[in-house]
This record gives sequence, structure tokens and C-alpha cells, in this order.
Amino acid sequence: MFAVQFDRFGPPEVLSVGPFPEPHAGPGEVRVRVEAAGISPVDLALRAGGSPSSEKIALPHIPGVDAAGVVDEVGPGVTGVAVGDEVFGAVDVARLGGASAEFAVLAFWTAKPSSMSWEEAGAGGTSIETATRALDLLGVREGTTLLIDGAAGGVGGVAVQLAIARGARVIGTGGPESQDFISRLAAIPVPYGPGLPERVRALHDGRVGLALDVAGAGSLPELIAITGSAASVVTIADFTGPGLGVRLSLGDFGGEPNGRHGLAVAAALSEEGRFRLPLREVFPMAEAARAHALAARGPRQGKIALTAPHVLTTTALA
Repeated sequence: MFAVQFDRFGPPEVLSVGPFPEPHAGPGEVRVRVEAAGISPVDLALRAGGSPSSEKIALPHIPGVDAAGVVDEVGPGVTGVAVGDEVFGAVDVARLGGASAEFAVLAFWTAKPSSMSWEEAGAGGTSIETATRALDLLGVREGTTLLIDGAAGGVGGVAVQLAIARGARVIGTGGPESQDFISRLAAIPVPYGPGLPERVRALHDGRVGLALDVAGAGSLPELIAITGSAASVVTIADFTGPGLGVRLSLGDFGGEPNGRHGLAVAAALSEEGRFRLPLREVFPMAEAARAHALAARGPRQGKIALTAPHVLTTTALA
């Protein structure tokens, strides 16, 4: 099969597309012929050699943890899905990759709705589940006012929509260039940075009960001040959080119990016209190096997707 891969750590230019042995579905897994795959921060860190997990992977390595495609192999013990079904999801986290290829083995998935493009579906898996787990941990529900720090990014843009679907009012932080983007997601935009508590108070009369940090930009003291309690804040990106009394949710890369249900919720919301996966840009897999380079640069507004060579692709901005 063809696959995006790297045989040494380094900048995006170490990526190439070439032949690679095909994977096969094991127990509890399905294999898909990939239509689109996403690029996540973990992919960039692994490729650069800057992740603690870099030493765990064998080279050459296929990056990518999220994918969407057509099922062509069903592993032992799998029910409710058949060859030919269109699905989206993510690989087994222990593999730390494998999605940016002709075939990928998914460890969790749900049916792709017709309302969701291949590019959206391919880029959504772990962002949707990570956002869902954090919202569950916070107890976001109808009537909640939630501040999301980093609302324009891949997880942030998803978390905004899923929280609003639960009946929450959402305030989202971002850079000056992301204020319109956050507003289009139906959140109340506010610039991030020093003075955040004062700006939030100026635009919101009532109490902000909960806060979610997806940016990892050192804002936890401000989020605690805004909500009034460290117990009302969850971070997915700042490892200093527990020292401040803030809960840390590592999502599907943290070894937490498997309670995934976000994909099915997002698929249903998509069919209702209440959810879309914000796409920053789409590249063919042959241009994976360009895609990785863009993913490392700001402003981060949505996700970047790669399409397989047999897919006709278009550039898609949110």
C-alpha cells in the first residue's frame, strides 16, 4: 500500500509517500480504505522527535491517528459493522499513528453521516472524543456558562459546538485574527492574554461557572480567578494543572478508561445541522510535508486534513 511516512525525526521535509506493508484488523478492530486522515499535534511532535513517545515508535513510521474511510476488513469479535460501510474514528492509541495511508486499522469508530464530508470525518476522531471527555468531566449541561481558552483550535472549535448542543453558553478565547471565526461557531469571542478576567467580566454580566483550557498557554490562574475555583477548571494541555488543583484530562492519549461516545453524538448533530468539523485546509497525501508545516503555524483555526490519492480534493476553509 502507499503511505505517508518518515524514517528519521526532523522537520516536515522528512515526510515522504511510498510503499509500506499493509496492516490488518485484529480483534475488536476494523480496517478501512482511507478517504481522508487528520493531522493532530501528536503527529507533529512525534515526527519532530520532540515527544516522550518518539522513542516508542519503530521507524519508518506512518503518522496520523484520525481517519475516515470504507470498511474493507472486519476483525474478530466486531459486530454492527460490515465491509462496505462508511465510518470515521481513530487508531489504537498504542500505535501512535498509521492513519495517513491507503489502509488504516481503527480501534474505535462510528458510521459517517452523509452530512459530513470525508475531509471533516477524517480529521475529527480524537478531537471529538477529547472534547467530549473534557465536557463530561466538567459536567457541562443546559444552563452552564463555559469559558473555553483556545476556542479556535482543532479541539476548541469542536468543544464549542458540543457544549452549545448541550445547552451551554460559551465564551471562547482566541487571538485577534480568530475573533470572527469563534463568533461563527456561535460562541462569544474574547481576546486571550493578560487581563482576561477583566475582559470576561466586561462582556458577561453573570457568573462563568466552568472553564476548559485547550491551549496550554499558562492561563490556569486566570481561569481559576474567573470561575472562582480550581475544581471548576479542566485542562487538556497544561501539565502544571494538578499542582494548582485543576483536573487534567488527557483524552484518548492518557490511558483513561474507555467511555467513548462523542463520535456518535457528533454524527447525529451533523445530521441535524448542528455540528461541523472546522477545516482550516485540505491537502493530498502527496503534500503531507506542506500540510505538517502549515499545521505548526498559526493562526490555528480548525483542523487540517489529508486526502488519499484516489480522492478528488478541494481546499476548505472554515
